Amino acid sequence: MSSLPSGAPSGLPSALPRRGLNARQAETVEKLLDAASALLEESAYDDLTVRLVAGRAGVSPATAYTYFSSKDHVFASLFWRYVAGAELPELTGDPARRVQQTVRHLADHIAGSPALAAAATKSLLGGDPDVEQLRLTIGRHWYELFDAALGGDADPVLLRTLTFVFSGALLEAGMGILGYDELGPQVEAAFGVVVRGNA
Repeated sequence: MSSLPSGAPSGLPSALPRRGLNARQAETVEKLLDAASALLEESAYDDLTVRLVAGRAGVSPATAYTYFSSKDHVFASLFWRYVAGAELPELTGDPARRVQQTVRHLADHIAGSPALAAAATKSLLGGDPDVEQLRLTIGRHWYELFDAALGGDADPVLLRTLTFVFSGALLEAGMGILGYDELGPQVEAAFGVVVRGNA
């Protein structure tokens, strides 16, 4: 569900779809994302449109398209807001255990909103350039969280491997190969194998 650029990741941008928004514009974006979230609880992702999201938010479709280039962009942004807002647990133990705690917490958080996670699987695979940027942002987010859990100076190859494992598990869950209730235990176990095998 995400990919990483080569080299060290940079700081994370805003969770909003466009930078440089004033307070009123940011409020409109949040209304649109809240509307998308509400609609997703009521309808299948494939049945939703930017027009429906705009109508639920009480704004015109033209206004919605000012901030979001496509339906995929709306739901990729909603997923990013959801994962970026997740509070991480207090980490304990050795680095391997700490990164396992991190990924388990992330997986359980994502599994707590299966409709959004499934929608994100579809939206993040879209070809929209704005979605591509979000894929990179989300990939950097995983990378940086795993690096922090491992002590802040982990091997980039290890970090990419962990990111690939987590992204692949999310993709399998989104495709129905892996149940969301299985996601947390599976990635926690996989991370243990990768990190301890790298030691």
